[in-house]
Amino acid sequence: MKNLYIVLSFVAITFTMSAQNKNTKIADKLFARFEYVNAAKEYQKLVEDGKADPYVYKQLADANYNMFNSSEAVKWYAKATETQQDAETYYRYAQMLKAEGKYEDANKQMRKFAAAAPNDLRAKAFNENPNYIPRLLDKAKLFDIKSSDISSDKSDFGAVLYDNSLYFASARNGARKNYGWTDEPFLDIYKADYNTDGTITNASTVTELNSRWHDGPITISSDGKTAYFASESYKEKESTPKDKKANAKFSQVYLFSVSKNGDSWGTPSSLPFNDETFSNSNPSLSRDGKTLYFSSNRPGSLGTGTTDIWKVAVNADGTYGDPQNLGNKVNTEGNESFPFIADDNKTLYFASAGKQGLGGLDVYQIDLSNGSEASNLAKPVNSEKDDFAFTFNESKKIGFLSSNRSGNDDIYIVNPICAVDVLIVVTDAKTGAILANASVSILDDKKNVIATEMSNAKGEVSYRVECDRAYVVQASKDGYEGNTFAVAKSKGPKAKVDAPLQPIDVIVTEKEIILNPIYFEFDKSNITQEAAFELDKLVQVMKNNPKMVIMAKSHTDSRGADNYNLPLSDRRAKSTVQYVISKGIDASRISGKGFGESEPKEICKPCSEAQYALNRRSEFLIVK
Repeated sequence: MKNLYIVLSFVAITFTMSAQNKNTKIADKLFARFEYVNAAKEYQKLVEDGKADPYVYKQLADANYNMFNSSEAVKWYAKATETQQDAETYYRYAQMLKAEGKYEDANKQMRKFAAAAPNDLRAKAFNENPNYIPRLLDKAKLFDIKSSDISSDKSDFGAVLYDNSLYFASARNGARKNYGWTDEPFLDIYKADYNTDGTITNASTVTELNSRWHDGPITISSDGKTAYFASESYKEKESTPKDKKANAKFSQVYLFSVSKNGDSWGTPSSLPFNDETFSNSNPSLSRDGKTLYFSSNRPGSLGTGTTDIWKVAVNADGTYGDPQNLGNKVNTEGNESFPFIADDNKTLYFASAGKQGLGGLDVYQIDLSNGSEASNLAKPVNSEKDDFAFTFNESKKIGFLSSNRSGNDDIYIVNPICAVDVLIVVTDAKTGAILANASVSILDDKKNVIATEMSNAKGEVSYRVECDRAYVVQASKDGYEGNTFAVAKSKGPKAKVDAPLQPIDVIVTEKEIILNPIYFEFDKSNITQEAAFELDKLVQVMKNNPKMVIMAKSHTDSRGADNYNLPLSDRRAKSTVQYVISKGIDASRISGKGFGESEPKEICKPCSEAQYALNRRSEFLIVK
């Protein structure tokens, strides 16, 4: 049913006239009247009677495409494309293949589409990034979704929560006449109670706004006194000129405004930029009440006959500005629809069948304030089917999504996954200069390395981490002392960590290289992160002096027997040597030996923990 509000215009579709004949007359008339269920049945009869040709196959495929019956659409597009077709047919075929999860086959059809329409934005995006699916599937999950009890066995979509009332469009009214496109009743606007326990109950029609035609979706001002909703131009007794082939007149979708009159809605008024030659639908009003976003196939849309996202200024005196197309950051030559402007008045969510997605309609978000590109919300918000009408209530931290992934347009509940985007900036601690190509790791509170990246030209690395959990950042770069930096627990959404690194300044005498103590944990021989940072200084000195040869001496404290301490110190010496070799120093330039407790730095009995730690050390003698 949502396809009605994507394609929007109810004007007849232009056919390839030479392919029509007396056999297709009945099916063509049904198709022209948007009665796709019955049209498909009539075209199917022609196939069964052996009277089909490429025209019939394409019409049958398009009828199923408009109903989002992807398996049948794929079947008949395969037959239709055995002969040369227009570019849009290859694109639709690719979309339906993606809806069936057949991405390699979809790419084959996209290559045909791109060859036939090389200047199309969708073709250019595909040519620049044909293998985008794996990266899209690997994107971090932003939301969890679950089914909603508010959905019925008919089409339900466009849910939006205002205060404690959930508004949505639904075809569940079985008493009404069915609409031929989907063989379901006409749409009405519904309102339900959103309860404190998260349940949704008492769905009922908003009788003052509904008509005998399609009504909805709806958007409501922050003060609850003004609403905008979509309905048909028949409400204004307006329609297109009679289509002779379809033997019918068609309405457009118009936008209406209505004000609260006490506890009831008053009389709706048609917005001044409605027009009987195109449609406007799917309104979303900014929380400041100054801008109305909507979808329309009005002149100026990027595609021929397709819908784009538009906006119009809502002036304080009740007048409106001129509608403005949101441009190719949002729109393509395909269909973009179902805009929703978030409470911050800058984040726009919308559905697109023209951008690179998983199949059918996908939901995208874009920050309208900074010129950024739109990003796909990925799974589980998006699927191989149609996913659209994403809305989010910031105060209650809950959203709603519409999708036909279950075979029917249903409403799903969206819960955000709490995450923090951590920006790490690596700099020179003395000069403040940014440090590119620094190695930056992020570790969880159990010291597990989650990821490691190199800083970019701005010295930056970004990581997304869980809320309310502490992390540690490790940064290192040749010529600098490595260091660790804490990432405090946070609910996000963003955090910044400055990571200044000290240039390596090592004392080198004639006999040894003096570092800060290389400490080992009690009874262990593995290199700690703190030890690694110090050893990196040794590595840097040896790289700067390529003929230098070093001997590493390792010592233990006096706890334990001699026959235990000596092998332990030897293992520590070997660990030290192996670490230095792992950093690119030739094995012939460094050796190591353990001395156990035979050469204590602090002679004591008993010793304090600090004295024990000083004796548990490594030293680096210059052999050559």
